Amino acid sequence: MSLLKLKLEEKIPQWKEEASNLIKSKGTSKISDVTVSQTYGGMRGIRAFVCDTSSVSADTGLIIRDHPLLEITHLLPEEVFILLLSGDLPTETEVADLQEQYKKYAHVPKYVWDVLKSMPEDSHPMAMFNTGILAMQRESVFAKKYAEGMLKDDYWKYCLEDGINLLAKLPGLAAGVYRIHFNKGEPIEYDSELDWAENFVHMIGIEDPTGNFKKLMQIYFMLHCDHEGGNVSAFAAYTVASALSDPYYAVSAGLNGLAGPLHGLANQACLKFVLDVLDHFKAVPSKEELTQFSWDRLNSGQVIPGYGHAVLRCPDPRFTAFMKFGKNHIHDDDVFDTVKLLFDVVPPILQEQGKAKNPWPNVDAASGSLLYYYGLKEFEFYTVLFSVSRAMGMVAQMVINRALGIPITRPKSVTYAWLKSNT
Repeated sequence: MSLLKLKLEEKIPQWKEEASNLIKSKGTSKISDVTVSQTYGGMRGIRAFVCDTSSVSADTGLIIRDHPLLEITHLLPEEVFILLLSGDLPTETEVADLQEQYKKYAHVPKYVWDVLKSMPEDSHPMAMFNTGILAMQRESVFAKKYAEGMLKDDYWKYCLEDGINLLAKLPGLAAGVYRIHFNKGEPIEYDSELDWAENFVHMIGIEDPTGNFKKLMQIYFMLHCDHEGGNVSAFAAYTVASALSDPYYAVSAGLNGLAGPLHGLANQACLKFVLDVLDHFKAVPSKEELTQFSWDRLNSGQVIPGYGHAVLRCPDPRFTAFMKFGKNHIHDDDVFDTVKLLFDVVPPILQEQGKAKNPWPNVDAASGSLLYYYGLKEFEFYTVLFSVSRAMGMVAQMVINRALGIPITRPKSVTYAWLKSNT
């Protein structure tokens, strides 16, 4: 039995008791009021369910299990997955145990590659990645055990087993999608001497003579792991998993939401904007030139990609972490230099314009430039990398929800006529 599973077996009874006591003592307490504008506005700001893996503070940004993100950026993705699930910073032994499980289950079945190679050449990498996940649904232990008639108290155990099996394969699946879609050659096998993120760099086949690309992917996969429960991808996975669909179905559903241009696909738009700036000026512009360019863009009704966030009222700490990495490892690069200049120029402009509630950059404003520097220049692939990371948060949330016995998601909808008559 894995150390992570043993830890959860100790913690879950306590979590269930705490939840039960809270419902008994405060079950009738209101935590949110809903307005008509919210019902038409994407349910923005409505407190309606529980997510313990992480929270997002408008003034602090992402907080993972009570740890502000910038305090734990040294963690490996394996470590942050254990933290998401258990609430504890892991020991070296626990990390090594999870890494051994990843090595055991890392092999992507041949039939997955056969399916992906049969797809049209112009299929989007996200469509290929999600197709690969769905193709592996036949591997689901949860689905098999449910069909046999397992106890409700065991749901979380097989959800966890599926989740670890799936997460183990995602770096290889992502790297294989890249190699197939962009004609880079056959998929490369997992290297048992490398960790989860390092293996992605190995399997994608891009040269990394300094080892810094591996370091980037370690922090990239760590930073994108979770962002509370109400974003599109997390909530889609939450809803699908609540029907007791297995993690393969639920993660795929969440990642289909991540593929949208208002969610994970935004990182493509940000890098394209930076490249357009460079193409326009044929070099890194001066601060004055970029200021005028930004004003012209805003005055034409366009936005500055990567700036502004629906929740945050501060620079996204994930952006801050990426910028720190870039400043430490990237020098004399036009793309990253433009990203740094945009950070100096754009927030004051947006503050002066007065339309943006949050003039600060989000994670997408920096992440693509770092990938581009290390040779991963096909930016339509970037959301696949986001997906590899975000699957950790989805799996952690669904394991906890199955452990607590959270029922199927079924909010009540109302009609326009009802609203008109009752408000």
